[in-house]
Amino acid sequence: MEKNRVRLGKTEILVDKNGFGALPIQRISDEEAVKLLRKAYDNGITYFDTARAYTDSEHKIGLALADVREQIYIATKSMGYTGEALKADLETSLQQLETDYIDVYQTHNPPFCPKPGGEDGVYDALLEAKAAGKIRHIGITSHRLQVAREAIGSGLYETLQFPLNYLSTDQEVELVKMCEEADMGFIAMKGMSGGLINDGRAAYAYLNQFPTVLPIWGVQKEEELDQFLDCRKHEPSMEDEAVKKVIDGDRAELQGEFCRGCGYCMPCPSGIVINNCARMFLLMRRGPAAPWLTEEWQERMGQIDQCTGCGLCKSKCPYELDIPNLLKKNLEDYRQILKGFA
Repeated sequence: MEKNRVRLGKTEILVDKNGFGALPIQRISDEEAVKLLRKAYDNGITYFDTARAYTDSEHKIGLALADVREQIYIATKSMGYTGEALKADLETSLQQLETDYIDVYQTHNPPFCPKPGGEDGVYDALLEAKAAGKIRHIGITSHRLQVAREAIGSGLYETLQFPLNYLSTDQEVELVKMCEEADMGFIAMKGMSGGLINDGRAAYAYLNQFPTVLPIWGVQKEEELDQFLDCRKHEPSMEDEAVKKVIDGDRAELQGEFCRGCGYCMPCPSGIVINNCARMFLLMRRGPAAPWLTEEWQERMGQIDQCTGCGLCKSKCPYELDIPNLLKKNLEDYRQILKGFA
C-alpha cells in the first residue's frame, strides 16, 4: 500500500489517508466553503463525504468541485428508510452535487440492516440505482454495534462508516478487523469524538495505526484543514511521549458513559438541544467556558427543567445512554459553574 493512501475494500477506491467530512461546512458561507474545499483538493484530498441531511453541504461541494468531478470521490447518505424516500433523496443529492453519479451511496444510520426483499424496500432501491449507474458502490453508516456487525456479516455492503477514535471501546475497534476480513472499506467518522478530543495530532496518530481505515475529518476552518494536512507530511506517532500523554489523559477523563453528540436522539418533544446539553459539562471543561455561558445557552440549559422523562431520547440513543439522567446531571453542574462566574 502506498504511504498515506488507503484502499476502501472491494470498491478498489484508493485515496489519500485524509478524507473530508463535510458536515461542518453547513455553518459557513458558500464562498468560505468553496475556498476550503478547493484547498483540500489542491492538497491531495480526493474523498468528500456529505449527506442529504446536512442542509446545504451537498450544494457547496457541487459548487466547489463540479469541474474536477472525475478526479474526486463523492460519498453521500440518505436517511430515507423506505425505497421511495431513498430514491427521492438520491435525485436531490445528484442535483445538489451537480453530478450524475455518486461514488459511495450510504444508507444513513438506519435502525435496522436493510436487505434485499425487505418490506422497507431500501436495499432494492439501492440495487436499482446502482443498475441505472446513479451510484457505484453501496455503503452503510451506523452508530449501532449490532447493525454494523450485521451489515459486515451480510456481505451486502462495500463500506461501513462508524465512529472510531482513541476513546472507542474494544468492541468498536474490533469492527475494523471484521471489515478487513470481509474486504469491506472502513470509513472512520467522529475522529475528534464530536469535539471532545481537541488535539488533532493525537487523533491522527491513533487512526493512522490502521492501514485500512479512512478517517473523514469534519472541517469548518482553514486552520483545522491545515493541521491534518501537516499530519500527513509530518506523521505523529503513538510512540511520541507528548501524544501518549494526551491520549492517556483524555481516556482517563472521558471514556465511559458520555454523550458523543451524534444527535440521533433528537428532536426532543420538550425542545431540549440534547446533543449539546447532555455533554455540556465536558464541553466546558475541554475548552473556553465563556461561549457556553451566554444568555442564549443559559436559556437552552434551563429548558432541561421541562424534561417530562418520556424516554423517547433514551430509546433512540445508539449508545443506550440514560439521557434524562445525563441532562439533569449536566444542568446541576452547569448551574454550579454559573455561580462561580457570577
